[in-house]
Amino acid sequence: PAQQAHDCLSDSGRILGKIEFDGVSDTYVFAPQDASVPLTDAEASSIAAKLANLSAGYASIAMQDDD
Repeated sequence: PAQQAHDCLSDSGRILGKIEFDGVSDTYVFAPQDASVPLTDAEASSIAAKLANLSAGYASIAMQDDD
């Protein structure tokens, strides 16, 4: 199956989570790597900007076909 996901990294290189396309709701969503670890304001703002750019069509996530 084809997958669309984009890793979100902190400034130190830690994986914060993934931005994925939700085909059911036809939107991009952020799925945190560890929901118990809060995001900094800068991280949350950066993720929100990426989601907005994806939703507006200014950016895209490359598709990966695992078949």
